[in-house]
Amino acid sequence: MKKIIVLHGVNLNMFGKRDPVQYGTITLKEIDEKIAKLANELGVSVECFQTNYEGEMVEKIHQIHEQWIDEQTDVNGVIINAGAWTHYSYAIMDALAVLEIPVVEVHMSNIHAREPFRHVSVISPITKGQICGFGVNSYLLGLRAVCSLIESI
Repeated sequence: MKKIIVLHGVNLNMFGKRDPVQYGTITLKEIDEKIAKLANELGVSVECFQTNYEGEMVEKIHQIHEQWIDEQTDVNGVIINAGAWTHYSYAIMDALAVLEIPVVEVHMSNIHAREPFRHVSVISPITKGQICGFGVNSYLLGLRAVCSLIESI
């Protein structure tokens, strides 16, 4: 069975409490449940991971790479919402660049319609694509996109 890792970055554990105008009232747990439900329908497994520590996110990405190389698990794709790290974390970008599997970037809000510093994503150049502005559906569209990319390999 194909496996997709969903990486949630800094402050995303605060979904449902933080800025409902931008992010709605859905919690991270509810987002993960919706992702798992769609993954089941699509016949793939998902593992969701959230951290507020940049180094821990980098370590998780390294672990994904090692698991793929060593074939310990069948990790076939990654969906990432890096939160604020999107705009400045070259460490996360460099870690993602090592992956040889499809990576899709997602954001709940439309980062291009917000403050100017949010318009730039340092991770976009190494992802297959970016989906933003559709709330929880950004994650679901991202899951469909990464599944499609896996099938085309």
